[in-house]
Amino acid sequence: MEAPPAEHLKKVLKPIHLWAIAVGLVISGEYFGWNLGWDVAGTIGMLIATLVITVMYITFIFSYTELTAAIPHAGGAFAYAYRAMGPFGGLIAGYATLIDFLLASPAIAISLGSYLHFLYPAIPIMQSAMLFNAAFVVLNISGVKESATFSVFITILAVAELLLYMGVVSPHFKMDNYLSNPMPFGWSGVFAALPFAVWFYLAIEGVAMVAEEVKDPKKDIPKGYISALATLVALALGVMVLTGGITDWHKLSKLDYPLPEAVGIVLGKASGLTKIFASIGLFGLIASLHGTILASSRQVFAMARSGYLPTGLANLNHRFKTPHWSLIAAGLVSFLAIYIGTSTKDGTGQIIVLSVLGAVVMYMMCMISLFILRKREPKLERPFMAPFYPVFPAIALVISVVCLFAIIYFNAQVTAMFFGGLVIIVLIFVLMGKHKEALTDEMMATPE
Repeated sequence: MEAPPAEHLKKVLKPIHLWAIAVGLVISGEYFGWNLGWDVAGTIGMLIATLVITVMYITFIFSYTELTAAIPHAGGAFAYAYRAMGPFGGLIAGYATLIDFLLASPAIAISLGSYLHFLYPAIPIMQSAMLFNAAFVVLNISGVKESATFSVFITILAVAELLLYMGVVSPHFKMDNYLSNPMPFGWSGVFAALPFAVWFYLAIEGVAMVAEEVKDPKKDIPKGYISALATLVALALGVMVLTGGITDWHKLSKLDYPLPEAVGIVLGKASGLTKIFASIGLFGLIASLHGTILASSRQVFAMARSGYLPTGLANLNHRFKTPHWSLIAAGLVSFLAIYIGTSTKDGTGQIIVLSVLGAVVMYMMCMISLFILRKREPKLERPFMAPFYPVFPAIALVISVVCLFAIIYFNAQVTAMFFGGLVIIVLIFVLMGKHKEALTDEMMATPE
């Protein structure tokens, strides 16, 4: 099988782009999805779960940044695990990352469709979700700098909109509402809520997927990650607490559009301001959909370039230098998931949990890789080193393991789908003899 042409991704991204991509990837988590955690844990139960997950992400991102800056590779976790653990490690991490990003995109697209449906009930959710998905596949094909510039613009609008939201609802916050039946399922509810707390931050690690397109990855990646995480922690806690105190939180615990519904309760659904807010709220979802499509395509590209997926998917568009076939393949998966998610009961919730399961497994593989590479390659250039090593990566690893067991315990069907798919992938991998192949120069070297 012939290798794809030796073309390279453009190095055009700066810290502001990385901040925008990171925040943009995640910010939809503030708009929807997290509120499903109230349904299984209550307000205080979800708050406890969120604080635990916030600690996990703080320790994870500081540890993960060491890997991203030392090995700026489009494969992200796939490349780190391959380098640390060989072909099987790369396979597991790559599969988990694909599940993470490929399923985050359709969940966000469905919520976008739901927001539009809230504004204009005549617009069907499925069709608008698919239209958004197709539009951002095309935008990403047009060039990474162009799409990153769009990310900066749309992410700033999304952050401003959340700040406006908090300003509108905060005068109506009542502690009695927030503390009404705060932990209806006790501590078991806290564990059940962990996947929905992860949704607040899920996909921030996607910045690693564009590491090869950063002008100065060793300096710029840490700046982008740390500024983005600080932004997201403040927004997540502010939005969650304030929303829980404006009404009976049960009314918002099953919706795909909790924020416009909350504004409707505060200002009245017939208010023009409610319609304007819901329209602006589309920006956050658009920013995340754009970012997850970008990140998932780079993961497909990296795995195809290394022979883990059909090598044709690693071909770059000659004009735009973007992996157009990877973008199209990721888009097709999203179309299928959108159809299934909008056709089944609790489809969005199941897609979110499956995406989170992929993320948690990927986080575990990354932290294990960090420990292995510290021991095996002590002389590897590390422009950024995880602070408080080995405590930070150990905390991130332990909380990730707890999340994994919580998901397995409370979501048997989704777990069976994830690990069933992994077993099939491993069998194909072994039958093709990939497990016998030596580590390639392309995977072991840090790309120029």
